[in-house]
Amino acid sequence: MRHFVMRAPCAAARVLCAAALVFCSALSVAQTFPTRTVRIVVPTSAGGVTDIIARAITPGLSAVWGQPVVVDNRPGAAQIIGSDLVAKSPSDGYTLLLSDSATFVINPHLYKKLPYDALRDFTPITAIAQIAPIIAVGSAVPVNNIRELIALAKSKPGTLSYGSFGSGSYVHIAMENFKQLAGVDMIHVPYKGSTPAANALLAGEVTAMLVHVSVLAQHAKAGKLRLIAAATPKRLAEYPDLPTVAESGLPGFETGTWFGLLGPGGVPREVVSRIHDSVSKLVSAPDFRAQYVTKFSFEPMNMTPDEFNQFMRRDFERWAPLVKASGAVVE
Repeated sequence: MRHFVMRAPCAAARVLCAAALVFCSALSVAQTFPTRTVRIVVPTSAGGVTDIIARAITPGLSAVWGQPVVVDNRPGAAQIIGSDLVAKSPSDGYTLLLSDSATFVINPHLYKKLPYDALRDFTPITAIAQIAPIIAVGSAVPVNNIRELIALAKSKPGTLSYGSFGSGSYVHIAMENFKQLAGVDMIHVPYKGSTPAANALLAGEVTAMLVHVSVLAQHAKAGKLRLIAAATPKRLAEYPDLPTVAESGLPGFETGTWFGLLGPGGVPREVVSRIHDSVSKLVSAPDFRAQYVTKFSFEPMNMTPDEFNQFMRRDFERWAPLVKASGAVVE
């Protein structure tokens, strides 16, 4: 008994020392990260909303971390190419993914097989922003509101078209839902990102487009196209005279997407916390909000990694019936 009493404190001390070493090691990793260039992969083309958000945060992160932070655009295959690159990257925090929600909550319901598990193969870090999408038509299209667009589509079934960021994007699913609710037949024309799709709308290659208002705002002011409705639950503060789709004759239709920052699966908790804290402080700063949030009509989302993880899983379940009801299928 005497030997046991004398050794127990030593054993406890060893356990405490080991725990302290682990804690100090984790703290050291968090304090020193990063020690080299951090790459943020954007699975869409340059100039789109996802790209705008990525390039908005990289200068601030680079300044805080004292290391280069670069944007790597990898568009294609409904964001699968860029997302797969990140999913298969080392879990060290040096390769991150900034993507809209379609990657995680739509594609898994749309594709029979993905090269990654959208929930298990990524490490949620933070949700950055939500956006306010609108429906716009080309300047030569003879409609001024949703009722007129629906009437024109019914008079010319299979003739009108809409552009999207690609098959399987939230725009694709939402517009298929729009067609179903409105009882119209419109052709889906996918592009590799919002910028090519917007250019197609301006060139008259497609009839309409659902996209974040910032992508088309300047073109609308210049009279090159018309904004006809907000696809949001309520009118946009910046466009109080623009009715919602529901107000315009199609009740029950609304949509939107969010943008999040994630790493490959298994990124150390300490590194996740370091990245999250840096991004959170950056996007919460008044000058950042004035320059990006207000200017581009973003709605900021400031979630902890755990909150973001739960939010993603709820949204995953919410989109499942929408994808099924749309009838959209991608092999």
